[in-house]
Amino acid sequence: MSDDKRKGLWARLRGIGIGGLAVAFAAGIVFWGGFNTAMEMTNTEKFCISCHEMRDNVYEEYRNTIHYQNRTGVRAICSDCHVPKEWGPKLVRKVQATRELYGKVMGTVDTPEKFEAHRLRLAENEWRRMRANDSRECRNCHSFEYFDYAVQGRRSNQAHQKGLAEGKTCIDCHKGIAHSLPPIEQDIGAERNGVSPEVFRP
Repeated sequence: MSDDKRKGLWARLRGIGIGGLAVAFAAGIVFWGGFNTAMEMTNTEKFCISCHEMRDNVYEEYRNTIHYQNRTGVRAICSDCHVPKEWGPKLVRKVQATRELYGKVMGTVDTPEKFEAHRLRLAENEWRRMRANDSRECRNCHSFEYFDYAVQGRRSNQAHQKGLAEGKTCIDCHKGIAHSLPPIEQDIGAERNGVSPEVFRP
């Protein structure tokens, strides 16, 4: 093969390689944009309550809490508490959430009665996740470091400082802050505070 033919073949191969890289790069950008858009779309409140299991159960409870409406107008939506903001942990959480889609398809909690039957297990799963990550999603908005203990009530002031000293995380004391507690947890919380468990019964 002559030198001219070799050079021509090499130039064509190089052109194909560069063209292929350009196409792959463009496809990667399109895929990444679509993937990221889908991830963010599934973080919206509208998406979270698009199934009646969430809309009719936990969302209704949440609407009666300080995270939904308060004097400052600062509002947390579902993903603020249940989905990490960092990309890697967010992706892991989204993969874990596919189990919830399985539950939707199988009708695991499609009635209020079924939901109540599973409430403790579902809550314990979330509490365990939050303990494992030191209540990371809570700390996106709340931080021991920036608490102004002087303006907190005496009981809150003491509890927060004690919790900090003991290495507790938010969820250790604030279960039920946005959703109703399972009955057994209501009883435990009531006993700790010297209140009859019946006070918490609907």
